[in-house]
Amino acid sequence: MARAPGGPNEDAMAMRIEGEDYDWNVQRWPNGPGSGLIMFADVTEAVAEIKAGRMVVVVDDEDRENEGDLTLAAEFVTPEAVNFMARFGRGLICLTLTEERADYLRLGPMTQENTSRFGTAFTESVEAREGVTTGISAADRAHTMRVAIDPGSTAHDLARPGHVFPLRARKGGVLVRAGQTEASVDLARMAGLIPAGVICEIMNEDGTMARVPDLVGFCAEHGLKMVTVADLIRYRLQHERLIRAVAEGVLPTEHGEFRMIAYASEVDEGESHVALVYGDVAGDEVATVRVHTHNLAADVFGTTLGNGHAVIDESLRRIAEAGRGALIYLHNGTPGFGIDKGAGLIGGREKIVVCSENRGGEQRTLRQVGLGGQILSDLGIHKIRLLTNTVTHVPALQGFGIEIVEQVLVGSGSAKASSGR
Repeated sequence: MARAPGGPNEDAMAMRIEGEDYDWNVQRWPNGPGSGLIMFADVTEAVAEIKAGRMVVVVDDEDRENEGDLTLAAEFVTPEAVNFMARFGRGLICLTLTEERADYLRLGPMTQENTSRFGTAFTESVEAREGVTTGISAADRAHTMRVAIDPGSTAHDLARPGHVFPLRARKGGVLVRAGQTEASVDLARMAGLIPAGVICEIMNEDGTMARVPDLVGFCAEHGLKMVTVADLIRYRLQHERLIRAVAEGVLPTEHGEFRMIAYASEVDEGESHVALVYGDVAGDEVATVRVHTHNLAADVFGTTLGNGHAVIDESLRRIAEAGRGALIYLHNGTPGFGIDKGAGLIGGREKIVVCSENRGGEQRTLRQVGLGGQILSDLGIHKIRLLTNTVTHVPALQGFGIEIVEQVLVGSGSAKASSGR
């Protein structure tokens, strides 16, 4: 059994896989017995592995690439590590860097127009100017990576093109872009290391992409731990302060005066959120709360694809009637309108597409819950009556010390409620 460089990981996932159909949402094999549970490592375990110079496997969302990447802090890259990735990972080996580092090294984009499905930010390929031969050997690539992350290196120390493929990680990490590029940089930073990583997609022996069922066996065979991007998002949302109150005023509405507090994002420059607060909300009394995601088409223009304006109005009315509560209005990366560049109209104009407010997958939902939870905590709210479009289980709020005691449907004309106790 081949172990990944960095020493054996004796308590890795040595588990038996049973059943055939993997259910991502519950992380188990529904056709198999309880022993088929898929065991992901928690984030603190993954950070400890990275800090110790060992690899982990990072898995993204099934709605995205649904792949696993071998991930190593770039500080610990060696010829043996590169060779392990090439031999057992079989995918493209890349060096992940912060935007600041890539700019300092003058690494321009690989292409002027990035049309890749997930916006993967490849830069021009590089090679160390000195200390390499052909550049492709494991030793040469490891050396190039070490040169690229060396604080003493400059753009002059790297030749272009080369055999190492740098990737730019978005500022804000997985909270801005939920990909393995950002996850690798986040893990290195959280481990107190240079924020840079080495990643490689994992393929099966037959050349197909390894999915979660395959990755479980891969990790058990090589003594590796597996962590999800979603868990990394949850962890950062609960352990890092990502918002700060920057301004306050009074907003008169037909339902009364609300205190309006503006919050700035610490991870996404230019992004802001608003809390409309009614009454004294701090303390242990239940506050009526709506967490609403910005959607211009639905909130302002009343598209038939969403009833955002009506939901906001009903929520403000219910909050005022309850005497205490808040509407949290979150900025959304999908503003409500999008430009479809693949569906041009006559005359060369692009097609305007109205975006659904529910689009975005698990990572966006986690981010919305996390930012909403941080704002509620800042307001001193601990128990809430949640105004929601759909009654659902929201366990992530518990990490912020917030208890949902009741859920009330809004925007559907229904008065149904569900106890959260």
